[in-house]
Amino acid sequence: MVHVVVWRDLAERYRPALMGSKLLQVKGKLENQSGVASPKQEICCSRMFGKRLRELEPIKEAVAAYAARASEKLRAQQSLCKRVRISIRTGMFNPDEPKFAKGVVCELPYPTDDTRYITRAAIAGLEHIYREGFSFSKAEVLLMDLCQRGEYTDDLFAQTQSAASERVMGVLDAINAKWGRNTLRPGRVTTAPDWGTRREMMSQSFTTKLDQLWVVRCN
Repeated sequence: MVHVVVWRDLAERYRPALMGSKLLQVKGKLENQSGVASPKQEICCSRMFGKRLRELEPIKEAVAAYAARASEKLRAQQSLCKRVRISIRTGMFNPDEPKFAKGVVCELPYPTDDTRYITRAAIAGLEHIYREGFSFSKAEVLLMDLCQRGEYTDDLFAQTQSAASERVMGVLDAINAKWGRNTLRPGRVTTAPDWGTRREMMSQSFTTKLDQLWVVRCN
């Protein structure tokens, strides 16, 4: 009966404010379900390589690209990241290949959405876990311990992300939004990597790309 009273009282008291919204009761709590997706608690970018990679440098390129993409998603939801997890692994299904998989979590000095610092942390983690003699098939960059802008509080004297860093990332996103992704990118991110995911068998996008629409000629 207590819950019924709470629902009725809220409905009567806040009727104008609840117009167009939904209330969901979960474990005795009322949550506003307005249809707006809540920010993700973790952001992951992970891909299989187009071919096995044995050398460190091409894996660094891949990790830098994944870190840049994850950072872009991070800024899109107005979040900051406190930790970065980087992991790599070999193929797990070929009995003739040696197996290896490892990951490490890198702490950032302060919550940030700056691609440069996130990439730097990811590369440092990769250098720590990489081992020679293995053919790697996949890498993953996971942004963890996220917080929203304006919600982060720390020691009064703790270092925080600079306004200059925010302006640089704002310019980066604005240019890429206007001219296409990776128009402006970190130096480690290549435009046509030979380790990229194979797309020869990818289905065409007939419903979303004009250049892939079928052309029908009637004589």
